[in-house]
Amino acid sequence: MPSSHWGRPVNVLFLCNQNVGRSLFAQALLEQEGQGHFNAYSAGSNPGTETHPIARDLMQKLNMPVERLYPKSWDEFGKPGAPHMDFVITLCDDTAGEVCPVWPGHPTTATWAISDPKKVEGNEVERYLAFEEAFRQIRNRIAVFVALPFSALDTLGLKREMDEIGEME
Repeated sequence: MPSSHWGRPVNVLFLCNQNVGRSLFAQALLEQEGQGHFNAYSAGSNPGTETHPIARDLMQKLNMPVERLYPKSWDEFGKPGAPHMDFVITLCDDTAGEVCPVWPGHPTTATWAISDPKKVEGNEVERYLAFEEAFRQIRNRIAVFVALPFSALDTLGLKREMDEIGEME
């Protein structure tokens, strides 16, 4: 697990535009799957006012803690006293015309392009399925991420692995 490599839990920030769905999924999943070896955070470049109702419902149905999850600006993590990030992962889908925020500093960065389920039009079932699909993709990528051999990889190796995770279907 990575904490032995850093000597502390690894800080990971997940970013997307509004921080109402995908990045909240990633935060909750990493907290669950990381077993105390990671501190997971999420934020948005243009945060919404509340967690998307379908995202909240899906996480509640999966018995995931949602009470601590809320949209917030990524500016919070650039303020003095904010935790130092080891990884910053954007979940924006560039192919859908979303603009991914750029994170300053020296964390290992990656883009895991996940289509925005909020943009799916259709009936309630179709919209819910879009959120389930985004959740599934993020869950699969988090599983690979937490299994990385952190202590055996240098910075370039970690970056390469992170980019490969971003290419997963």
